[in-house]
Amino acid sequence: MKNKELAPSQQKTLIATLQQRFEKNTHRHIGIEWSGVQAKLETNPAKMWTLNEMEQTGGEPDVIGYDQQTHEYIFCDCATESPKGRRSLCYDREALDARKEFKPVNSAIDMAAEIGIEILTETEYRALQQLEKFDMKTSSWIQTPSEIRKLDGAIFADFRYNTVFVYHNSAPSYYAARGFRGSLRV
Repeated sequence: MKNKELAPSQQKTLIATLQQRFEKNTHRHIGIEWSGVQAKLETNPAKMWTLNEMEQTGGEPDVIGYDQQTHEYIFCDCATESPKGRRSLCYDREALDARKEFKPVNSAIDMAAEIGIEILTETEYRALQQLEKFDMKTSSWIQTPSEIRKLDGAIFADFRYNTVFVYHNSAPSYYAARGFRGSLRV
């Protein structure tokens, strides 16, 4: 099991990376000041570990909002394409266990839980696409309604032809160009 704490030098490096991305992409978080984000990060070592995992798997996490009710900053994977370190995964553990051969190394739901993030809902995915365009060459699994999942299906989304498309597939399927995006509240 992984140690879910970063060394002080790793925290410093991560904060520098996040700050640089935050300052470069101000359109994603209008009205939010970095000082508030950094203060929250420095008092949440477990969240720092999760953000580092998001970073290490290619998610390029950035702040995309602030929840006034919970006083939490919302981070989301903002890599242009679905995170490279989270591709070629079927949807969930049930789907992974159902595969008889050519099993992927993991499932999107399991990996998200290991990292400590939530897979985006369709609503969250569409809101993310309002900030800028993502998944123009790849696709991302999104949270699947239980009614669809009970029928062995799962849904994913991408951006093509200036439109967000939501599709279906069998949950055990996996593709080199399909991963998942997640969010984290700090």
